[in-house]
Amino acid sequence: MVLTYKRTSNPMMNRPVVKKEIVDFMRERQTQITGPLKNVETFAHENNIPIIPHETVVYFQLLLDLMKPKRILEIGTAIGFSALMMAEAAPEAEIITIDRNPEMIALAKENLAIYDTKKQITLLEGDAAELLTDLEGEFDFIFMDSAKSKYVEFLPKAMALLSENGVIIMDDIFQGGEILIPIMEIKRNQRA
Repeated sequence: MVLTYKRTSNPMMNRPVVKKEIVDFMRERQTQITGPLKNVETFAHENNIPIIPHETVVYFQLLLDLMKPKRILEIGTAIGFSALMMAEAAPEAEIITIDRNPEMIALAKENLAIYDTKKQITLLEGDAAELLTDLEGEFDFIFMDSAKSKYVEFLPKAMALLSENGVIIMDDIFQGGEILIPIMEIKRNQRA
């Protein structure tokens, strides 16, 4: 059993900005995830582990195919789902992913050992705020999917690592529509 994410620990998981009916409509008509990545997705859903939604997977697949990035940085690994998906979508890319949660790191290591057959993903363990300053070289694609309250700290460091034509994607910045609520009314750990 995964202890990190209880049913109530992440209220944003089930509060999309778009109406549920529209999300369901989109998801029913998109190409479904299959193969090894489906196993990781199923495990995440069964254990209430937040991973990117299906429409984001489809968007990333399209974007990465167009960009053909050489280096990808992910801040927030969880169980490795996004990193594995990006490895499939950008098979020539080097991927560095960062996480600090010991339980998620253990699960990510298991998934990467099984499914990262090309060994293109490197998992760095620790606080991203510290690790970002130690990284060398540029990244063509940076995906921030971690503690939303830390984005303001991570962004300048990510910008310094971004290649000239690179792209930064930040997940959940609308926070289930709470972006319009005064910041002091939002739980501190959920502020973006």
